[in-house]
Amino acid sequence: MQKCIQPGEKLHICVVCNLSFKQNKELMVHKRIHTGEKHYACAICNKTFKQTSKLQVHLRIHSADKSHVCDICNKSFTVKYNLIVHKRSHTGEKPYICDMCNKSFSQKHNLVMHKRSHTGEKPFICDICNVSFARKQLLLNHVYNHAEVKPHICDICNASFAQKHLLVIHMCNHTGKKPYVCNLCNKSFARKQHLVVHMDIHAREKPHICNMCNKSFTLNRYLLKHTLTHTGEKPHVCGICAKPFRQKHHLAEHMRVHTGEKPHACHICTKSFVQLSGLHVHLLTHTGEKPHVCDACNKSFTRKHDLIRHVQICKAKANFSNMEEV
Repeated sequence: MQKCIQPGEKLHICVVCNLSFKQNKELMVHKRIHTGEKHYACAICNKTFKQTSKLQVHLRIHSADKSHVCDICNKSFTVKYNLIVHKRSHTGEKPYICDMCNKSFSQKHNLVMHKRSHTGEKPFICDICNVSFARKQLLLNHVYNHAEVKPHICDICNASFAQKHLLVIHMCNHTGKKPYVCNLCNKSFARKQHLVVHMDIHAREKPHICNMCNKSFTLNRYLLKHTLTHTGEKPHVCGICAKPFRQKHHLAEHMRVHTGEKPHACHICTKSFVQLSGLHVHLLTHTGEKPHVCDACNKSFTRKHDLIRHVQICKAKANFSNMEEV
């Protein structure tokens, strides 16, 4: 008996990675990921694309009127909204604030993705193994791992990569280029994330000062949270084990102890962490930076608590030496 086709059923299956599609044309476009074919070429600069939609977006570079100009750096944009977002890179404005941990973002979609780290939402699901992801790009990268597809090839040494940004990073090994430069100390990095981690080393202005202990903060809301350490108030209580916390996001992080969730994943080695601070410390193992330096002997450490332990050892040795001299 002939099988009845159900609405929404995906009949067109890729023989390489088993990913399925509702329409044959979707499958044909997908296959170019495996073959590396690029049928659509720009008539102006000859750059090629796998999909006509990608070519159409690219053509705006040549033809679009960029009438919206940044009055600070003269960079121009085709759409006014893109200029508004860009200017936030100069002003530091981050109007979209997470109501769970108060982390702020310059763009709304970044806040939406960030919130999934609190809710655990992972709407993008792999058809092959049912692993789910918070972002579509992470799912696409994962599918490449199933198929062992590496369509991005270095034209110098023929090394191949599943993801384009990995090829871009790899090319820096040949060119020596480090395009991400710290505007405070001019240190340069091959990867943007390494620069982000490095910027944490530089202390920012902290105008909000606690009138009890004189500790200072970059934002007033951080000062308000800090005052709870003096009052001892812990208003946020875990519903499972009744452990109290001063801040709401500390409770949210604690809940992962019960759920086992580790939402903060390293983009280099995919190791994941319960807390974002753990990821930041881990990233230093890739960059090789050791920002915490001992004032006594100049030995440096990746983690602050390693420095604290080292300083205690240094003091103990110094005290012992002084006792011997006496």
